[in-house]
Amino acid sequence: MQSDPVRPRVAVISYLNTVPLVWGLENGPRRHPFQLDYCLPSEGADRVRAGESDIGILPVIEMARQSLEYVPGVGIACDGPVRSILLVSKVPPGEIRKLAADRGSRSSVMLTRVILSRKFGADPAITVAEPVLEEMLADNDAALVIGDAALQLDPAALPYQTLDLGLEWKEMTGLPMVFAMWCGRRQFITPANGRHFLDSLDYGERHIATIVAGQAARHGLPPDLIHTYLTENVRFRLGDNEYKGMRTYLAYAAALEPALEIK
Repeated sequence: MQSDPVRPRVAVISYLNTVPLVWGLENGPRRHPFQLDYCLPSEGADRVRAGESDIGILPVIEMARQSLEYVPGVGIACDGPVRSILLVSKVPPGEIRKLAADRGSRSSVMLTRVILSRKFGADPAITVAEPVLEEMLADNDAALVIGDAALQLDPAALPYQTLDLGLEWKEMTGLPMVFAMWCGRRQFITPANGRHFLDSLDYGERHIATIVAGQAARHGLPPDLIHTYLTENVRFRLGDNEYKGMRTYLAYAAALEPALEIK
């Protein structure tokens, strides 16, 4: 992507749960303050690391790994069932030895490791795979499916045990889980840029009915499911309790990844 000296380059996750966050950047009265580049969460983290993007809506695990700054008050979190991060298993969780993980995930992979280790005493070998459930389960005990691919699944209809990892985290810690935030190098996480991201979310929340209708048609999902997901399952406003949950998650992650830098 060619650089613009005026507009920072921003990596945006190409999932449903980012649509309210970027709605104002794309459609609001002050649209296009950044160069937007859509990608998977893992790809966005790599672009920021390589200097190909200046800011990204990045997994919090990558924020810690890269020692990045973040825009306060806004991100992607949950405080209970999240619906879009599912661990689907052919065996009881404590017996998972081989796990296929959606190639787009990093924070969710670490969350899975934390929950399986601390709650179920399991430490599976993890391979990366495309998010096609039956293919993921062909040679593995379990599959981690995230984002839009998880929303396409009906957990109640699956012939496997399915854990919503947002709910598992809440039951284990009593805290919200923060998955992603706007992160970047210090020179790009300015009050002015932060205001753009908060204004964009304000605009998206005011137009949630338009977002739901358009995304239901785009994804072939029931509008009620999308509305519930974007207004109840996912939280975009982060406060003290969310940051307490984030710090707890990163502390647990550091126990599994000792080189992780926790601020």
